[in-house]
Amino acid sequence: MQPIYDFLYDPGIPLKVMGIIIGLSLILSHGFALFKPDLVKSQLKAFPRNEKIGIPMVIVAFAWGLIIWSCMDLGEFFKIEKPVQLIIVGVCVGVIIFVKEFISVRALGFLMILAAAPILDSAFLKEPQTRLLIVALAYAIAIKGMFWVGMPYLMRDQINWVLARHKRYLVGATAGTLYGLLVLICAICFW
Repeated sequence: MQPIYDFLYDPGIPLKVMGIIIGLSLILSHGFALFKPDLVKSQLKAFPRNEKIGIPMVIVAFAWGLIIWSCMDLGEFFKIEKPVQLIIVGVCVGVIIFVKEFISVRALGFLMILAAAPILDSAFLKEPQTRLLIVALAYAIAIKGMFWVGMPYLMRDQINWVLARHKRYLVGATAGTLYGLLVLICAICFW
């Protein structure tokens, strides 16, 4: 677990590498959405209530949380490390068994919240100012993730709103692709 923690948090992922990862991820995902709209639209519609995707995502999210708790410096709280580890595992099992409603949305929201910290760490006190492209993205995914964990029906409503008009879908997919391209260019040229 320690190598994963060290890779993500100590010293963390370099800004250039994070920018390339984020840029390529945005380009590939949104570019695929542009070229395969029928497939993506059907998958988006099914995602909020998809337990087959949700359960593995919950496991990944809680494993990530367990790694953070197990590897970070707990200071005076080192005495409760083992009990909290058991609680994390127990809550993970409880969520899988009892929280079936919108489990994939909640899991994605939790993963988005967790992903924001390594992104922000990679850009912390770095130059140039274009790093704020990924800082803004990190805060946006963290805030959206909090809403999706607490009110998962919002994702279903947002998906329905985007898919209601093909123009909205095209604008969203194009904007994501262009943002990814901008981040990738900045990562390669400036960071």
